[in-house]
Amino acid sequence: MKLIESTIGIVLVMVYAVGSGLLVNTRDGWYRGLNKASWQPPDYVPGLIWPYSFVVLGIAAVLVSNRLSTLATSVYLTIFALSVAAALTWTYQFFGPHNLEVAAIALTILSSLTIVLVIIAARASWPVAMALVVYQLWVITATAVSWAFVRLN
Repeated sequence: MKLIESTIGIVLVMVYAVGSGLLVNTRDGWYRGLNKASWQPPDYVPGLIWPYSFVVLGIAAVLVSNRLSTLATSVYLTIFALSVAAALTWTYQFFGPHNLEVAAIALTILSSLTIVLVIIAARASWPVAMALVVYQLWVITATAVSWAFVRLN
């Protein structure tokens, strides 16, 4: 059973990574034309944080699956699946129909769900939970940036 749960966690990471990659569209110039907050991180930062985040999310899913009870693992994977859905909703709403407010709401939900992931992961591995805090901080930053887009555009 641990192999199945670990595999589900890795598949969720892959769906997150591939889905995000397919939905992001910066080629049409729309993103460049947005008014941005002065404190928004530089454009290269997501390129650094996302590979790190996907690796840590995968490691966390495997460790939770192998170290915690089936119930705790099921809760973790369910929350993780919901967080992936929220993240992909943001990506689609932001880059597709450019619905900035719905996108910001999706990231707000993601920020809340990620807190639960960190708490559960801490029961499996304190170092991995601390590594997930970096992802949590990025999600919080992205949420604030997203709400700034709503306000400025």
